[in-house]
Amino acid sequence: MTTSDTVQQQATPPEPGGAPSAAPAGQSGTFRPEVQGLRAVALVLVVVYHVWLGRVSGGVDVFLLVSAFLLTASFARRSTTGPLGLRAYWARVFGRLLPPAAVVLLATVIASIAFFPQVRWGTLIEHAWASLLYVQNWDLAFGAVDYQAADAATASPFQHFWSLSIQGQVFILWPLILASCILAARRTRFSFTVVAGTVFSLIFAASLAFSVHQTTTNQAFAYFDTRARLWEFAAGSLLALALPHLNLNRLTRLALGWAGILMIIACGLVIQVENQFPGWIALIPVLGAAAVITAGPQGQQPRHRLGIDRILGAAPVLSVGRISYALYLWHWPILITYLVTTGTSTVSLGEGAVIIALSAVLSWGTMRLVERPLQGWSWVHRRKRRNALLTVGCALIVAVPLSGWETRISIQEEQLAQQPAALNPGAQALLSPEEHATLPEAALLPAATDLGAEWGKAGPTCDGGYRPQDEALETCHQIEPDGQATRTVVVIGDSHANQLMPALTHIAEKNQWRMITLLRNACRYGAESDARDDACNARNAAARAYVLDLQPDAVITHGTLSTAEEPHELLVPDWEAGIGVFLEDGIEVLAIRDNPRFPINMFECVELHGQDAPQCNTPRDQALLAVNPVEAIAAREPLVHSLDVTPAYCTGTTCPAVVGNVHVYMDLDHLNRTYVETFTGYFEDELFATTGWTTTAPRISDQDTASPEMR
Repeated sequence: MTTSDTVQQQATPPEPGGAPSAAPAGQSGTFRPEVQGLRAVALVLVVVYHVWLGRVSGGVDVFLLVSAFLLTASFARRSTTGPLGLRAYWARVFGRLLPPAAVVLLATVIASIAFFPQVRWGTLIEHAWASLLYVQNWDLAFGAVDYQAADAATASPFQHFWSLSIQGQVFILWPLILASCILAARRTRFSFTVVAGTVFSLIFAASLAFSVHQTTTNQAFAYFDTRARLWEFAAGSLLALALPHLNLNRLTRLALGWAGILMIIACGLVIQVENQFPGWIALIPVLGAAAVITAGPQGQQPRHRLGIDRILGAAPVLSVGRISYALYLWHWPILITYLVTTGTSTVSLGEGAVIIALSAVLSWGTMRLVERPLQGWSWVHRRKRRNALLTVGCALIVAVPLSGWETRISIQEEQLAQQPAALNPGAQALLSPEEHATLPEAALLPAATDLGAEWGKAGPTCDGGYRPQDEALETCHQIEPDGQATRTVVVIGDSHANQLMPALTHIAEKNQWRMITLLRNACRYGAESDARDDACNARNAAARAYVLDLQPDAVITHGTLSTAEEPHELLVPDWEAGIGVFLEDGIEVLAIRDNPRFPINMFECVELHGQDAPQCNTPRDQALLAVNPVEAIAAREPLVHSLDVTPAYCTGTTCPAVVGNVHVYMDLDHLNRTYVETFTGYFEDELFATTGWTTTAPRISDQDTASPEMR
C-alpha cells in the first residue's frame, strides 16, 4: 500500500521515520498526521480480515483514495510555476516502491520453491513476473474468468500485488493527466483547479458507471480491472482540489471524522461485500476516507479534543502507518506459505497473532535496513541516477532468480519428454496387467509444471453451414473428414467432455466422422433445470435446437455427474428429458459415465504424500455408485447407449491418483490428456462394442495416439 511513503513531495521535508507530509492542494507543506493514521487503520483492517476473517475489508479502497489525494496535492503545488518534472517524479516514486517490493518478491520466490507443490510452480512464476511488472491485477482478472485457471490464484503468495499493480499503473497515468491539466491551465484563462476538477469529475463518473455495470455483469473480472477502480483515484484527486476551498466549523469536522471512520470499519464488519466490489458499495470506504481527511484541521484551525484526527495522529498509530507499505507486502506471503505448509485453510487466533507479529518485525526491518539506507545512498550524488540504479537493480534481483527457476523447469520437462514410453504405460497397467506386472520406477508424467497443456483439444472452429447462429453456443469445434462423412455426431458437454477429446477426435478422424463439439465449461447437458444457471440453460436449449435442425446420426454427452460427497454419482439433472427429443427423432444418444470427483487435488496429493498414500487412493465405493445410473435407461431405450470406461482409471476397489507412472488427474476431477491418450484404444473398443456401430478404420493403438513425450 503506497501513499505518503511512496510519494515524496518536493516542497515538504519528510517527517522522522521517512513519512513525507500530506498537505492538501493549495496549502503549505504541513504534515497531516491523520492521513498517516488513516493508512494505519486501513492496513490493520486489511491484515486482520486477511488473516482471520477471509473477507473484503474496504481497506484497499482507502489506500487508493489516499494515494491519489497525495499525488494530486503534490502536483497542485507546482501548477502555476516551476517545471513539471515527470521523469524525476517517476524515478523517485519507483525508486521508493521497488526496493521493499523486490525484497518481498525475492523472499516469496524462495519460499515458493521450498514449500509449494511443483504443480503450482507455473502459476507462481507467472504471478511473480506479473507482480514485478505491475500487471498482476490483469493476470488475476483474466484468470478469474478462465474456467481452466479459475483456481489458479488460490493460495498464491503473490496475489496481493494486484492492488500495488493498479497503483503502479495509476502512478504512471495520473502524472500525465495532471501535467496536461497544468499545461492547459497555463495556456488558458481557467485555473488548474477548474481544469483538473473537470477532468477528474468526468473520470469519476465514467469509471464509477463502468464499475457498477461491470460488477453486476462480471464481478470476478471487475474486481481486478483498473478501469473499474479509476473512480476511487479520481475521488482522491477531487478531494485534494476541493479541500483548500472548504471552511468547515469544528463541530462539522468532528461529526465528519467519526462518521467517516465508522463507515470504513462497518464496510467489512457489517456489510457482506465480497461479491459486490468494486461497484457502488465501494463508495462506503471511499467516502468514509474522504470524510476523515476532510475532518482534519485546515490551515491554522485548532484540533478538536474529541476529534478522530487526534486518535489517528497518536504516536503508536503513526508508527504503524510508517511500516504500512512493508506490512502489506509481508503479511500475505507469510500467511499463504503457512497455510500451504500446514495443509489448512484457516488459522487460529494465536497462529494469526504470530503471523502478524512476524510480518511486523520483517516490515520494521525492511524499513530500517532497506528503505532508509537505499534512499540515503551518499556515494551516488545525483538523485536521478540513484533512483535509476535502484529501479534496475531491484528488478534484476527478482528477474534473475525467476529466469533461473524457469530454466530449471524447462530442463526437467525436457528430461521427461526423453523418457522411454515403456516406463509410463498409464492406463495399460490396469487394462493389461499381465504385461505390466513389474513396472520399473520412473519419473511420473505429465510434468507438474506443464498441466496447462493437459487439456483436450476439440479441433478447429466450426465453419460454413455448421457454424451456430445462436450466440448461446459460444464455442463450436468441428472435425471434418477428408471425403464423404461416414457418420455425423454432435458432442454436447462441459470440461469433462473436453478432457476426452484426445480419444474422441482420434476416433472421429480415423473413422471419417464429421464431429461437431458444443462445449461450455461447468454446464452439463440436460433439459432446463433449476440446478443450472440461466446461461447454461440457454446453451442447452440452443444446442438442442441445433441438433434437431442438423439431424445428426448421434449425440454424445455425459449421462452422469460425479460428486465429491455422497451419493458420489447421480444422473445429470433432467438429462433424460433433455435427450428425449433426440430419441423421438431417431437420433442415437451415447451416454458417457463420468469419472470420479474428489474432495482434494489428486495431483498435489501425490506431490505432498506420495502415490501410495491412502488419501491419494480413494476407495471406489467412495467415488462412484456400484451401478451406473444410465444402465436402467439404456435397458429400456434402444437408442441410448451407455459407455462406461471406469476400468481405465479405477481398479475393482480403488480409484488411484497414479496409474502406470502417469498422473490420472490434473486437479480434483479432470483427467490429464497424457493419461487419456493411454486408454484411447480401449475407449474406441468400448464405444463400438456398446453402440454396435461399425468401424471404418483399423483399431487405434494407444501407442499411435500417445503424445510425443509418451513415445
